Amino acid sequence: MGYKILCFGIFCVLFAYYIYIPIPENIEERWRVRMIDAVVKTTSLVATLFEEIGLMKYEDTFLTLSLVHLSKPVSDENVTVIDTNFSDVPVRLYLPEKKSEILRPAIIYLHGGAFVLGSCKMQSYDDLNRWTANKLDAVVVGIDYRLAPQYPFPAALEDCVLVVKFLLQDKILEKYGVDPARICISGDSSGATLAAAATQLLQNYPEYKEKIKAQALLYPGLQFIDRSMPSHQDNEHGPIMSVEMGVKFVILYLNGNSALKEAILRNEHMPEGSRHLFKFVNWSDFLPDKYKKNHIYTEPVLGKLKASYPALLDSRLSPLLASDSQLQSLPLTYILTCEHDIVRDDGFIYVARLRNVGVQVTHDHIEDGVHGAITLTTLPYNLHLGLRIRDKYINWLEKKL
Repeated sequence: MGYKILCFGIFCVLFAYYIYIPIPENIEERWRVRMIDAVVKTTSLVATLFEEIGLMKYEDTFLTLSLVHLSKPVSDENVTVIDTNFSDVPVRLYLPEKKSEILRPAIIYLHGGAFVLGSCKMQSYDDLNRWTANKLDAVVVGIDYRLAPQYPFPAALEDCVLVVKFLLQDKILEKYGVDPARICISGDSSGATLAAAATQLLQNYPEYKEKIKAQALLYPGLQFIDRSMPSHQDNEHGPIMSVEMGVKFVILYLNGNSALKEAILRNEHMPEGSRHLFKFVNWSDFLPDKYKKNHIYTEPVLGKLKASYPALLDSRLSPLLASDSQLQSLPLTYILTCEHDIVRDDGFIYVARLRNVGVQVTHDHIEDGVHGAITLTTLPYNLHLGLRIRDKYINWLEKKL
């Protein structure tokens, strides 16, 4: 009991400190966002302390807290909800109850969580996918892909591609009454990274490519080679997701160590011979002037990190590393970015590159947006911002599918 009281006391002291850290003036519901930000930062620091003293690993603190947000597959009068497996990967299916004279669209949704946390069974994602199925009269598939560090890159992506391929079989589409010409792959945050990578990979298979009509990416992280983006510099400490926290989770996905973490934070993690890749993410070429601000682009420092991480050169990890010829065959695309977000510029660059090669792109930019907002729609962390983002996403799907 004394240990629990001590931990609670430490948490309260840290929370009291973080609650007074300034956040951007234009954010709606500033005090609510400030409280969420303080909870996340406090949890991160407590998790770091626990790891330092050997109590539990950094990610396990977050995982323990996230367990309370898992939900059961509860059906209602509008939607039947089923937990099952597609190609041995756990999924949660949402099937509209009312009969339809026409085949339905399908949305495959990949949850966020920095490749380490989260589940399609969390209450926020369950609510989102249930709402999507209801509003669009669509079949929705949430994927419970494997998480790092137990399953590092590319395990999560392999699971997502397996599920998509399984769903796109003619007999499975027929079983669930899905229109093979009205299928979208969606995701938020790291889930959007996986959605972008999966969509790119599936372009290599004619039998699957023709069945993917659209991709929808909500504040995606699309590259891990340049840590000097203006959005990294402007939002280094958040709100919600800080650079250091994001890097800690990416290290787990890459099966890396503290040396890799420090190298990424110094932007000295890329190997010799990788300079040619930076043309794909050069923010001085692709970002609007408004987002360059007073930042000056500098050439990357290469070859400082002695250890080798081939994934850093892989477009399956960083979809922005795909060539223009690979991008030009992509389907209809929706990208949503948030102003106060470390991955904001990844989305802007992808929008510019896709438009340059002729892909039809709809881009919504939320000036008062913060990372992770689509999950902040349920008590006690509900934000109007989360509902606005959800409605923009749903409205686009309704128009395009």
